[in-house]
Amino acid sequence: MARALLGLVLAFSLSIVEAGFPNKIYGVNLGSWLLVEPWMLPGEWVAMGGQQCNDCSICIASEYAFAKAYPGTVDRKFNEHWNSWFNQADVDSIVNVGINTVRIPVSREDLVDRKNEFYPRGGLAQLRRGLKQLSKAGIMAILDHHALPGVQSPQQQFTGRCTTDVQFYTPYNYHPFENVVAIEAVNEPEMDANVTPGYGDFQKNFVQVVRAVEFLLGIPVSGLKVKAQVNANVTAALGLTTQLPPIFSPETQSVLRDAIPILLKLGVELSLKEIFNFLPKKQDREPLITNFMDINWQHNNPANPADAAIGPQIYDNHLYYSFGGVADPNENAYLTHICNLDRIEQDAALGNGPLFFGEWGLPTQFQASDSFLRKWADAQKLAYSKDAGWIFWNFKIEISSLAGDTARQWSYLEGVRRGYLTKDPSKLLDPHVCDQYIRNVNTTASSLA
Repeated sequence: MARALLGLVLAFSLSIVEAGFPNKIYGVNLGSWLLVEPWMLPGEWVAMGGQQCNDCSICIASEYAFAKAYPGTVDRKFNEHWNSWFNQADVDSIVNVGINTVRIPVSREDLVDRKNEFYPRGGLAQLRRGLKQLSKAGIMAILDHHALPGVQSPQQQFTGRCTTDVQFYTPYNYHPFENVVAIEAVNEPEMDANVTPGYGDFQKNFVQVVRAVEFLLGIPVSGLKVKAQVNANVTAALGLTTQLPPIFSPETQSVLRDAIPILLKLGVELSLKEIFNFLPKKQDREPLITNFMDINWQHNNPANPADAAIGPQIYDNHLYYSFGGVADPNENAYLTHICNLDRIEQDAALGNGPLFFGEWGLPTQFQASDSFLRKWADAQKLAYSKDAGWIFWNFKIEISSLAGDTARQWSYLEGVRRGYLTKDPSKLLDPHVCDQYIRNVNTTASSLA
């Protein structure tokens, strides 16, 4: 499974992904497009044949469970979903509210072996379709590994499979998965570093594989003090691992060799001509940007992803107040905490910058009024814009009887429609929203994830 995904991602990245963030990221997540989280579209999910239950591991409440239950129709049903959940009309809506970036959660697709892997197939073509539409609209895309081989977090729909058996943090899954290019490496790994052994080595090998591929294709990387090769044939280039300079480990060479048969299969099955003839759009094409959750996402002496950097790298943090553990459940506590947030400063001190906030929203632990949600949106945007920018979760939520009023606090487009979020994302309804809440610099609030 992991070997299939690494080939798929590499093939996609070679042909479409470009480096370089906007001066300031104003973005939305395209959640539940290529990786369905049923809570976001319960009406459609039930109509497709899915189920709802309190424990997502005991019913058809994940992509894995759905594909296992409906092996003969899962691909058709998901293709219909992919076409309807995100299309040109959605691109137009996103453009209309000034968004310049999307973050796209991706899962495991296309080279699925249905004997033991239960996931829908066909997503790569949809991904390419959507990205072409986004590119034409001038919107940058960040791909994010939400669902990893073996599952990286327990009992989470966003991993594609609800299970307590977390197996991503093993050598078997670490090794082949390291050949992905320019995509956020791991979405929300477990926060206790004691249960993610080897994660620091994974980060270093991830970056090495990205830079090795670029080296073999002639894409120069700052910080890599060796002259890049020029090989237009991608699979031939990956076979030249003996030409890699000593900076690249034997593990990197092994991963590149493992990718060759997968890429060849993808090239034939999906007509990806880039696999056989890679032609940079310009001779000075910039290297791709590696991306990790920031060091402060984890506790108990985590590895520092900054130690893995070779060339451009950026960091991500997610902050939700609605799940508890951040601030007391009242308006004053929420605004006091967010207006004194020091996560950017904490990360910068450890080399984790630039930092963007890749997931946030308006949900609260208490019944929030419309007037508070306007303040809540402004205060979060103000805090998250102090470095690289922000990406809201999610671009939309189903509006139905089963979904209730979920869209009110989770949908960016609905938030703009209701006036909680400004149509120009760089603007605030009240630029002084934090003035009365800012503490003395020596007593700033602790940044929690």
